[in-house]
Amino acid sequence: MVSIALIYDIARWEERALLEASRKLSVNVNIIHVKSKAFPVDGLREDADIGLQRSLSHTIAVSSTVLFEASGLRVVNSSKAISLAQDKLWTLTLLSRAGIPTPKTVVAFSEQSAVEAARILGYPVVVKPVNGSWGKLVSLVEDDETLRVILEHKAFINNPQFKIHLIQEYVRKPGRDIRVFVVGDEVPVAIYRVSSHWITNTARGGVAMPAPIDEGLRDLALKASEVLGVEVSGIDVFEDPERGYLVNEVNAVPDFRNTVAVTGYDFPAKIVEYLVREARK
Repeated sequence: MVSIALIYDIARWEERALLEASRKLSVNVNIIHVKSKAFPVDGLREDADIGLQRSLSHTIAVSSTVLFEASGLRVVNSSKAISLAQDKLWTLTLLSRAGIPTPKTVVAFSEQSAVEAARILGYPVVVKPVNGSWGKLVSLVEDDETLRVILEHKAFINNPQFKIHLIQEYVRKPGRDIRVFVVGDEVPVAIYRVSSHWITNTARGGVAMPAPIDEGLRDLALKASEVLGVEVSGIDVFEDPERGYLVNEVNAVPDFRNTVAVTGYDFPAKIVEYLVREARK
């Protein structure tokens, strides 16, 4: 019987659903709550054939994956893939280099260069942190003065990442974005995240609705996943009225509760089945 190491820091609906899917598929799960024990950097051994990283904290996800990989355990997603996906700058540069369409983005390392970048892009612009999730600390900026106020506040946050300013064009999406899921070489399900607010994340009040997957969306999602090396992912896509699909972000530890609720698709089982196939190779 295949054994999966479920690596997590907080047990959410998703992690419980994965356990239930594993039980139904008669797959053994070794539950590893990373905050409950200390891990040696050498000699770490876990009774599992493959690991699934589900830690909510990006930092914990990368660090704990590194530990298990050092022991010889293959983890989905890998520490490299998680690192690439969680860093928006890294993600956008790799996607752009691969010819994948993304929102126009400029990076600035000072207040003055950030203002100049915003003027070049043209207001309104979106200011976001290099590392972040759920639409937090993302601002829509209409003019120089508002931008300067936001940057001044960021200057007093004791975190060097907030001294890096990601300035992005405001994409006039049709009141929604798309979260499309990839598992291996398949794109099994997608949802719209609909909101009257410019931030459409369900964590910020967006409403999930089933979304169709056309050939263009499928190909785009698979290519983005391949570029970052993610095996299980949730990819956020904007619909631009002139340019079509734009990849905004790639999530290496995606939430999927709302997706299951509105589509009825058994995404936890899809993940478990993929892990079993990979472990048997």
